[in-house]
Amino acid sequence: MRVLVLGSGVIGVTTAWYLNQAGHEVVVVDRQAGPALETSFANAGQVSPGYSAPWAAPSIPVKAMKWLLMRHAPLILRPRLDMAMIRWTIAMLRNCTHDRYALNKSRMVRLAEYSRDQLDQLRRETGVAYDGRQQGTLQLFRTEKQLADMHKDVDVLKAQGVPCAVLDRAGCIAAEPGLAASDVGFVGGLRLPHDETGDCFLFTNALARMAAERGVTFHQGVDILGLETVDGRVVGARTSRGPMTGDAVVVALGSHSPQMAASVGLKLPVYPVKGYSITAQIVDADRAPVSTVMDESYKVAITRLGDRIRVGGMAELSGYNNTLPALRRETLEHSVGSLFPGGGDLKGASYWSGLRPMTPDGTPVIGATKVPGLYLNTGHGTLGWTMACGSARVLADTIDGRSPEIDAHDLSLNRYGAWAGAFAPGFG
Repeated sequence: MRVLVLGSGVIGVTTAWYLNQAGHEVVVVDRQAGPALETSFANAGQVSPGYSAPWAAPSIPVKAMKWLLMRHAPLILRPRLDMAMIRWTIAMLRNCTHDRYALNKSRMVRLAEYSRDQLDQLRRETGVAYDGRQQGTLQLFRTEKQLADMHKDVDVLKAQGVPCAVLDRAGCIAAEPGLAASDVGFVGGLRLPHDETGDCFLFTNALARMAAERGVTFHQGVDILGLETVDGRVVGARTSRGPMTGDAVVVALGSHSPQMAASVGLKLPVYPVKGYSITAQIVDADRAPVSTVMDESYKVAITRLGDRIRVGGMAELSGYNNTLPALRRETLEHSVGSLFPGGGDLKGASYWSGLRPMTPDGTPVIGATKVPGLYLNTGHGTLGWTMACGSARVLADTIDGRSPEIDAHDLSLNRYGAWAGAFAPGFG
């Protein structure tokens, strides 16, 4: 079968890889000059199945009100006359219940754990290098309330069989010695020993090169104008280089997936949630992180990538824009500077923003659609790097007619029909 994959971020490239491994002819198309030049370019760097959780949590509505008054807020809302944003926000708030949080987190962890196992297997089979470290992650709590509130996450992790350990302040410093230089009064943390780190950009490009060597065709710098249909079936895409055909077409265009799906009348509950990162050279290894530290107060991940520190996070609802406000950089510098003072060259750090494709319930949309020939692999939010290999393997198995190795019935777009109701028509 000839499969056309739209998008060459980490989701598109891993999808192409697993489809190629299954014996399909694969063609990848992307508007960028090379792989991983948008959301996959400078993300936070952690592969964190244990930290997989939806933003839609019971505490979010109250916290969001408080965050509006914070200088270094983890969530930034920029209201717009945008019906897609309004309906997405309402749908997200509907998921802010204890029952839905537990359900959404459980399926996210299920997929993320599987994905980490697939990444481990891929690394062993190919030797792909990407400044990876398999040394766990640490969710750090600055307040006693944060420490007390984590029980709901621990319950889900234990139910899924995910190893974790609650640490006091001394235990956090033992896991991340660089924290000893901090004067922040953090009170404890949650250690996830099986989580990993790595540079998503390096990984995606290395895998793309290996995929090309195995026969995958990449068309970079090509605008994708819409999907082509014959008798109601998707048979390819219209592009700036003319039509490109496929027996199956996969939309893996991140935040731009809704516009592509809309060309065949399909509505996707995906909206761009903007994130920011800085990347600094390490100047004192003893004061730098060993792996990843998640600063719970600011929703910021501080990650060791070789001789660099990647600091990424925050969530901003502001539509499709990539502006770089000074205040967002200040928040990232405040988080890493307070926890790892003197570890990196913050003044010389590069500054970046990306648009994460987020669903209201946090879980990506993976699988076949009601439109014959059209498949989706999108909506991964902040966890595209964490869930990439597992999502791609699930989709490749689905296209190949095999049952995925994990339960994937609740990963497709079909789940939105059960509860989205009037909100669904506003997406896309």
